[in-house]
Amino acid sequence: MIERYSRPEMVSIWSPSAKFRIWYEIEAHACDAQAKLGVIPQANADAVWKVKDVEFDVARINEIEAITKHDVIAFLTHLSEIIGSDDARFVHQGMTSSDVLDTTLNVQLTRASNILIADIEALLKALKRRAIEHKNTIRIGRSHAIHAEPVTMGLTFARFYAEMDRNLARMRTARSEISTGAISGAVGTFANIDPFVEEHVCSQLGLKAEPISTQVIPRDRHAAFFATLGIVASSIENIAIEIRHMQRTEVLEAEEFFSKGQKGSSAMPHKRNPVLTENLTGLSRLVRMCVLPAMENVALWHERDISHSSVERAIGPDATITLDFALSRLTGVINNLVIYPDNMISNMNKFRGLVHSQRVLLALTQKGLGREESYSLVQRNAMRVWEQGADFLTELKNDPEVMSVMSVAEVESQFDLAYHTKHVETIFERVFES
Repeated sequence: MIERYSRPEMVSIWSPSAKFRIWYEIEAHACDAQAKLGVIPQANADAVWKVKDVEFDVARINEIEAITKHDVIAFLTHLSEIIGSDDARFVHQGMTSSDVLDTTLNVQLTRASNILIADIEALLKALKRRAIEHKNTIRIGRSHAIHAEPVTMGLTFARFYAEMDRNLARMRTARSEISTGAISGAVGTFANIDPFVEEHVCSQLGLKAEPISTQVIPRDRHAAFFATLGIVASSIENIAIEIRHMQRTEVLEAEEFFSKGQKGSSAMPHKRNPVLTENLTGLSRLVRMCVLPAMENVALWHERDISHSSVERAIGPDATITLDFALSRLTGVINNLVIYPDNMISNMNKFRGLVHSQRVLLALTQKGLGREESYSLVQRNAMRVWEQGADFLTELKNDPEVMSVMSVAEVESQFDLAYHTKHVETIFERVFES
């Protein structure tokens, strides 16, 4: 991923030096297990660990790979150069390249998951704080982008909190599913290596032994993992879209923080654009772009082919680095989001009481009118508000059919905003106390 959308901690997981360090640890732990089984001398296993503080020469490994055309062999050759060919002769005993590659990938994805989980937890904290802050800040709810009925800004934040809380559970499940390793040999039969080696290596790396592998760990696990990243990305975009709408000039119910010295446009000095949330929409697309290839990787030929390999070398770092950056950016947006409660009230009143139409409809049915008749009475008065700029309450009071079944006080009582927020506390209890 490009540096612009990257954070160092996540990037470091995918660096060549970090990858080769994991390769080394797998080989060294495998030697320990082989020595415990009496397959190789303990002295040879100890010799591998003597270079544990050595920094592997990435350039040298690449130089060897240019000749061997095989990355794992290039690494093993370099390791042999460091510890000596005699001491290294039992390294990779009974193993195949995928034992190293697949187990390493899952270590990296597990570590990436830890960062993503922490990111989501930080975002949840920000959403909860803003939800409580604006629990009773009334704004208009919209369906089809059209005014519907009143909600609160706190409910909007709470809705996003609940969605991200589900994503936290999904991410924890994805981490558990991807946290497996396989050291099972050429086609997964353990013919040339004892299952104890796999169990030992996995326990040392914080993984579970894959119950059954071929030459590779089953890719349905990876498909589920990347699908989860895609869902999290979609939730990010869901929040970003709402903020982008609220920042529209004719809405302006909220906006991204505009810092001193910030410029919105190279041509128009007045502009304050929702650049961060637009960026989040784009980053979400990038993460979701990785989901379909991960699913297509599930279908491999027989016990293994490498059609998945080139895909994972790209989507592993790209998806996790991008999502990490996006979650962090969204947390900053939420923490610094500027809210305009007065504009929310002003917007809600633009159509002079129409948001109370359902209350009037229900009140008329309670007075004995049929639903269709009640709907017709309310709608004809509502249309005069849309088309002529009339006031809804005034129109109802001037409608003899409405007033024949309701008093003025009864009509006016349907225009109480507090009616729409009376269950906010119940919703908050459901969202936050669970």
